[in-house]
This record gives sequence, structure tokens and C-alpha cells, in this order.
Amino acid sequence: MKLGDAILRLRKEHKLSQEQLAEKIGVTRQTISNWELGETSPNPDQLKLLSKVLNVSIDELLSNDIKQVLVEKVSNTEKLAGIIIKILKVIGVLFLIYLVLAILSFVLFNTMKVSVSNVQEKQTVYLECSLKEKGYQYLVEISENGDLIEASGSDYITQILADQEFTKGKMLVQYIESYFHDNGGSCH
Repeated sequence: MKLGDAILRLRKEHKLSQEQLAEKIGVTRQTISNWELGETSPNPDQLKLLSKVLNVSIDELLSNDIKQVLVEKVSNTEKLAGIIIKILKVIGVLFLIYLVLAILSFVLFNTMKVSVSNVQEKQTVYLECSLKEKGYQYLVEISENGDLIEASGSDYITQILADQEFTKGKMLVQYIESYFHDNGGSCH
């Protein structure tokens, strides 16, 4: 709303004629008319007097809508707060994902480390034996504490061991070596 329109509206609300308002401000009726028509504008001192006589702030006279400015500032602040909250949520989710991946990596690394150390802790004995000009191979895996993990190889040696039960790997190796040695063969 223009200043002239505001003066006219407020003058009528206070039931004042142009002459009455002019008298209270200390100007002529023609000056009030020129203000209302927008042909001229009051100076700062006259604005202060108008403000007091019409019981409104200078901002209201000049249509400086402070309420709208405040509403816009609050709205902008709320928008900014919303954006910051979204950013913090994304950062939080990324942090949780990073934390989960770190924990999974730690668990997998330690599992693999245990698996590798288990592989390194076993001993593999490869036997090549011969008897009556025939060759036989046998593979024996022994744990660090000497327990038999696995044994496999030639069917001939497997048949020799069919009635035997071994829990210790070295005893199995010694049994196979002594069998071949006792029957005129050899193992190395």
C-alpha cells in the first residue's frame, strides 16, 4: 500500500477531515490532499507527527511490513535447520555404515588370520614308497600337536591301513615306513 493510501485510510478510520489532520500536524489542508494523492510526501518530522496523531508506527505508514520480514526470516531459518538436520542424518548413516564395515573387516581379517595360522600350524608329510619295483604315494597331514588331520593316497597303502586306526599322524607315517621296510621296500 502506498503512503498516500495509508494516510487516507487511517485519517478516515480516526474520523478526521483533511483540515483537522492538517491542523494537528501543522500543515495546510492542501498538503494533506497532496500526500493522499501521492503528489508529495511528508518529511521525516511530519512522518513522526502523523505517526503519533494516527496512532501507528512509521513502518506501518510506509508499508514496511515487519511481520512479513520476520515470517520470511523464520521460514528461512526453519528451511536451513531442515537442511542441516538432513545433512546430519546422512553423516550419521554414513558413520554407521563405516562402523559396520570396520567391524566386519576386523572380524573377517581375524577369521582369515586364524584360517591362515591353522594352515601354517599343520605339517604335511608326502611319502613315496616302493615295493617290488612299484611306486606308491601317500599324503599325511598332521596338526601342530601331532594329531592326524587327513591321510590319502595309493589304494595299496589304503588297503594296508584298512584294519588300523590312527589318531596321531607320526604313528601312521612310522607304520607305513616300517611296513615297506619290513617287506623289502623303502619310503622316503
